[in-house]
Amino acid sequence: MEELELQPKTKTEYLDEIVRLKKEKNAVLLAHYYQEPDIQDIADFVGDSLGLSRKAAETNADIIVFAGVHFMAETAKIINPTKKVILPDVNAGCSLAESAPAGPFKKFIDAHPDHIVVTYINCTAEIKAMSDIICTSSNAVDIINSIPKDQKIICAPDRNLGEYLIQQTGRDMVLWDGACMVHEAFAMDKILDLHKENPQAKFIAHPESQQQVLRVASFVGSTEKLLNFVQTDESEEFIVATEAGILHEMQKRVPNKKLIPAPAKEDNTCSCSECHFMKMNTLEKLYSCLKNETPEIDVPEEIRKKALVPLERMFELSK
Repeated sequence: MEELELQPKTKTEYLDEIVRLKKEKNAVLLAHYYQEPDIQDIADFVGDSLGLSRKAAETNADIIVFAGVHFMAETAKIINPTKKVILPDVNAGCSLAESAPAGPFKKFIDAHPDHIVVTYINCTAEIKAMSDIICTSSNAVDIINSIPKDQKIICAPDRNLGEYLIQQTGRDMVLWDGACMVHEAFAMDKILDLHKENPQAKFIAHPESQQQVLRVASFVGSTEKLLNFVQTDESEEFIVATEAGILHEMQKRVPNKKLIPAPAKEDNTCSCSECHFMKMNTLEKLYSCLKNETPEIDVPEEIRKKALVPLERMFELSK
């Protein structure tokens, strides 16, 4: 009689099974800093969008398990067409990516035919396929600065990042009107009140945040740059304006420093700004995803080939 395979019941059992399945299937687990702590801790690599893209390009694994959101798994598939790419929850989307639907975006770029299209990696494969260069928040300033001064630029889809890049580079760019709901959720009045309560804390923020938030920040940078800043800066306290998942890795790197998540406009259990989509991935879904090798992410070959070109340009410019 065939022995029934029992579903894991405890967190430890799930973690053990995930480790076993990764080894058995030659799978690599890539996790974004915004994932829940247990997933970050068991991942083979934890990083921001640029770091995860590089790891996806370098991996020798047969299966890429992407603990992140849909556009990230799509990016891994664009780079690795012969590998199986799976996502714990296929509904883990992105408000920023969804703010740039393919049809309207095509009309937008057609209305600016003499502009080069620089697109933030937080977009769908279809949008990448319409782009000339992809960027991340880590390399966006360098990529904009690499473009000839007389070349007109469309910067999409995040208007907040675009406005920040205009300030940093002095370039006059046409911006698509998209945004990340997580980084738009910070409450300026609550941040100011929090700073009064913690006057020694430095306020640091991600460039997807709104301009009034960035104007009062002591430092603005990508998730990776925020991590590096708290490690190298002499301050002992920080108020951090980005998705609260980053505080897990941040606290591991600076265990003796005080880290405070910037408050959101809505009242919630964490008094912070969390990405609902990022938190859709759980240990249970991760286990099921690895066990059944589904849901699998696929990108039509015509779109994949077109989307690969601006990604490769980004890698080349980011060396």
